[in-house]
Amino acid sequence: MEPIAQPVPTRSGGFGGSDGLADFLRAENFDLLIDATHPFAARISHNAAIAAGHTGIPFFALRRSTWKQQPGDRWTNVRSVADAVAALGAAPKRVFLAIGRQEAFHFESAPQHSYLIRSVDPVTPQLGVPYARYILATGPFEEAAERELLIENRIEIIVAKNSGGTATFGKIAAARALGIPVIMVERQQPADVRTVETVKDALGLVDHLFSPEMKRGV
Repeated sequence: MEPIAQPVPTRSGGFGGSDGLADFLRAENFDLLIDATHPFAARISHNAAIAAGHTGIPFFALRRSTWKQQPGDRWTNVRSVADAVAALGAAPKRVFLAIGRQEAFHFESAPQHSYLIRSVDPVTPQLGVPYARYILATGPFEEAAERELLIENRIEIIVAKNSGGTATFGKIAAARALGIPVIMVERQQPADVRTVETVKDALGLVDHLFSPEMKRGV
């Protein structure tokens, strides 16, 4: 899927790891690095933190807050997608996979389940399991539509990543309303990275970092 055009200079593609990103930051004389990647883009977030350390420029991450379990939620929290596979158990179930395409392959080790898999881009290659159906769709996903999807496909359990935000929360609200259990993959992020949760807070931190007082070291 092509990203939405932005009214600022952009670059597509990788940098060649943390060293390549550090070289790019130096060559272009950047003064600040903000990690605003997807909450589960662990590799690039790790590389960004290392590159910032190598260059010495200010660095922080923009991370929307996680979803919090509420009364009526039937969550099983796991640390990874591989753990989510194990959490499904041995008995066959009708599973809604809402984890994107890159880690869907893990579920080939549990072919007894029937999968409904939704992603922005196609899952390639498709899973080597007997029962899988694929939906290509981009959020936001409203609760009412998500509830209809779950009912029509007789979903018995959902596997989701705790991405936070509102765009994909509809399935979580729908699961709560229908009493459907959710296997929730938790975020695994460095604890030593300065983090803000909103764009407003990010802009405020930028103003602070480049205020006259900070430049004077006050």
